[in-house]
Amino acid sequence: MARRPRILVGKPGLDGHDRGAKVIASALRDAGMEVIYTGLRVSPEAIVATAAQESVDVIGLSILSGAHETICARIAALLRERELDIPVVVGGVIPHADVPRLKELGVADVFGQEATLPQIVSRVRDLAAAASEGEEIRDPGARGSRATRSGEPERAKADNKGGAK
Repeated sequence: MARRPRILVGKPGLDGHDRGAKVIASALRDAGMEVIYTGLRVSPEAIVATAAQESVDVIGLSILSGAHETICARIAALLRERELDIPVVVGGVIPHADVPRLKELGVADVFGQEATLPQIVSRVRDLAAAASEGEEIRDPGARGSRATRSGEPERAKADNKGGAK
């Protein structure tokens, strides 16, 4: 039996709004993926360290603060430093004009507010499958848990309303 895809959902930066990240974490979990949710206000260093420790297939970032370029650049640099080849997707309030720059930084895909849960789940599943098989990750559009204070990640769990905790 194949291993379930492992997805890290991170909420970097100072933004304190995590409803979207929890909805995404829940949708990915409901689609059969294992989700590690970092919780709020996690540094890029902690995200990359957790991704390495947990051997994740995809890193998903929820960024509403406007710092998406700075955060994605830092995460890309940290992944290169550790020689980790983990696709990164980012969602949130991302102006369309910023998408090409994020892709130049190495972001595999960008999901704005118009993205549907089925679209996000499908793309993350495809990225995870390609990553686990060592395939080149293609951009279909253009060019071809919460961490505890000790740093140990906690698996996303559904509450009785379907959200992740």
